[in-house]
Amino acid sequence: MNQVQELILYRHFEEKEILEVMAEAFSCLEEGQEISSELKGRLYGASHELSEMAGKYGYEGNIWHCYLTHILANNENSYSTSCEIVGEVEGSVNDIALHDFKIFKKLFECDLNQLSEAIGSDNFKYLTDYISINQNSKVFNKRIRDRICDLSKGLAKTKDVVEFKQVLTQFYKEFGVGKLGLHKAFRIEHNDNGVEIAPITNIAHVHLDDLVGYEIAKKKLIDNTEAFVEGRKANNCLLFGDAGTGKSSCIKGILNEYYDQGLRIIEAYKHQFQDLNEVIAQIKNRNYKFIIYMDDLSFEEFEIEYKYLKAVIEGGLEKKPDNILIYATSNRRHLVREKFSDKEERADDIHSNDTVQEKLSLVYRFGVSIYFGKPSKKEFQNIVKTLANRYHINMPEEELLLEANKWELAHGGLSGRTAQQFIDYLLGKKGEN
Repeated sequence: MNQVQELILYRHFEEKEILEVMAEAFSCLEEGQEISSELKGRLYGASHELSEMAGKYGYEGNIWHCYLTHILANNENSYSTSCEIVGEVEGSVNDIALHDFKIFKKLFECDLNQLSEAIGSDNFKYLTDYISINQNSKVFNKRIRDRICDLSKGLAKTKDVVEFKQVLTQFYKEFGVGKLGLHKAFRIEHNDNGVEIAPITNIAHVHLDDLVGYEIAKKKLIDNTEAFVEGRKANNCLLFGDAGTGKSSCIKGILNEYYDQGLRIIEAYKHQFQDLNEVIAQIKNRNYKFIIYMDDLSFEEFEIEYKYLKAVIEGGLEKKPDNILIYATSNRRHLVREKFSDKEERADDIHSNDTVQEKLSLVYRFGVSIYFGKPSKKEFQNIVKTLANRYHINMPEEELLLEANKWELAHGGLSGRTAQQFIDYLLGKKGEN
């Protein structure tokens, strides 16, 4: 199994030392050689790392197979990134991929029980049918963990390398590869290597149907997003209006609705706008559609970050890639705060119109603006009744609406958020009984 050194596409990945140690040990077994005490010590270390990986990612079953599958599912190379979304590709890269898959197929066929017998320890026997304490992962959500475990079982059952390649390629097509393929949403972080797009592992399972009302607003957002994921022309979107009306929930619902069609979201804050060009450089050549999402966007008159955003959206020399849109939510229609005193200052500004246009030009770069207004009393009551029915709250309608009216008067007024908070309050009281 020294062929591991001959890997071409799948050569660079984290936790590679485990593979090298295990391959060396299996090579000894294959050639009938005795495993040295030095190698035996490294094998104990490898078994420790494999069990730690099982706990970290929530894997179970044959952890050796899960480890190999983890490498294949996360390795971004010329073959895997070409296959994501589109599936089978043509060209010499297929022959190179087959070369690597022959090595991985052979690694899948290695028996951990034989290794345990050779070193006189049960260390690896425990990893052949590993039962997780709980199925939670510190890195993946359960959906991703299950996909990798299922892929592991599927690859182990393949009869030859051609079928092995087909199963893995189908996985790339359906779910993608690496962090951008396996995760829905991301944040921008800084580390020693500079700007990093980091996965968000705990996403709210909000669906568009969960937002009661706002059908016209939702349809505008859906139509624009569908055009985007289908490769047609689409616009940057600004969702603006009163607080608590579901703007952010709509964005989350859009993500959950279109994730399986290749949609991904990257959350960005004002202080990160200067990093957007680096973020775009990392995602512009991937086969996914990316929404850069800015929640509660607004600027004070002294803040200049909006100028970075203007250049990114439209105005720089480099054209914004077709697989990227900007979606933002705000309580302000014009984003940049303006006071009455600004008008007095502009009296002394010879080119006052230019000053106004500079502040408004950011809004104009959002091709679609969608208004979310505060609900009327009747609409608020309808939201309450719908949510109460959804959560199986049994209360006479007259009493329900009376209590809801009391709640909204004391907790921020008429809004969808207030209605949800009222329902959560009722559910909490129900739990006490």
